Amino acid sequence: MNDEITVQPPAPLTGPEKLKQIAEQLRKEQISQSVTVRELLRWFGAHRRGSFIVEWIRGSLSEAKLATKPEFEWTYIDGPIEFILAQEGSATQTAAPVKDAEHAVLGVGQITADPTYRIGKLRSANMPPVSVTPQQKIIEAITIMLANDFSQLPVMEGERDVKGIISWTAIGSRLALGAKCSEVRDCMDVPHVISADTSLFDAINEIVTNQYVLIRDSTNKLSGIVTTSDLSLQFRQLAEPFLLLGEVENHIRRIIERGMFTNEQLRECCDPNDKERKVDGVYDLTIGEYIRLLENPKSWAQVQLAIDRKIFVDGLDTVRQIRNEVMHFDPDGVSDDDLFALRKFTLFLQRLQTMLPPN
Repeated sequence: MNDEITVQPPAPLTGPEKLKQIAEQLRKEQISQSVTVRELLRWFGAHRRGSFIVEWIRGSLSEAKLATKPEFEWTYIDGPIEFILAQEGSATQTAAPVKDAEHAVLGVGQITADPTYRIGKLRSANMPPVSVTPQQKIIEAITIMLANDFSQLPVMEGERDVKGIISWTAIGSRLALGAKCSEVRDCMDVPHVISADTSLFDAINEIVTNQYVLIRDSTNKLSGIVTTSDLSLQFRQLAEPFLLLGEVENHIRRIIERGMFTNEQLRECCDPNDKERKVDGVYDLTIGEYIRLLENPKSWAQVQLAIDRKIFVDGLDTVRQIRNEVMHFDPDGVSDDDLFALRKFTLFLQRLQTMLPPN
């Protein structure tokens, strides 16, 4: 009887180990495979570029003597990055290596990458737009715009040569004046083009003024078009978590107010390391202190909620953890799972509010 030998597969490499392996390949003049920023984050067990994760990755790059091109922090999360050997004195190399996210904090005198938010982080800035040539019939351009619900179309000859922009405004104004408009070249306007590394806030002014901007990437290719509609969608994605968190906190305050707690009782749930802080009511408490108050059985009895205390507090603690991520504002936004959890807990509080008897 032969004993079967089970061969265990090797454990997957950690993020820092993966970067060291890539550095060794580059030093041997092997070509390093490009990855997306999202994949790089996945190596470190993350889904977005929070401040701790960014510094952990930056420190690991420094330890491996690597840099990324373009810089992983400001480029589009699903865009490709290439690993290169870091130059002496570069920003990435001077950041101190860290062992994990909990220790990923900046030290005195460390150099980090430019923290400016860039238009290139937006999804629409990284989706090469449909285009037409100057020689195409105007009816073709109109059909493309109608079929795809486009308001603008770039006019191009090649992926880098932008000749103009055609829009409903451009077409309508010329037809209203009786101008010839049989080919695209007859109706195109001067295009508004900016670089992908333009500040997001500078780009907003351009977009609001012109209704759109065309985006060029680091290779001078047209990488996307960002419109006012894209800005509206982006605003919703970024603003919704903040608005939901605000509503949750307002609901929790009303629940706590049902308990008629004295200021002394509220002070007892404050951070013990912050005893000097003045507390004159529920609005002076943090969400963590709400949890500390409500997880106490006596305090819970005082608010007179006929629901399970532990389930309620666990849900509120999940919101607290998401809040910590949301407060590190970033165009990557929160994950779908976190947004779903926020919506679900907010809906729960809304339903609860309708069922509460008058205090």
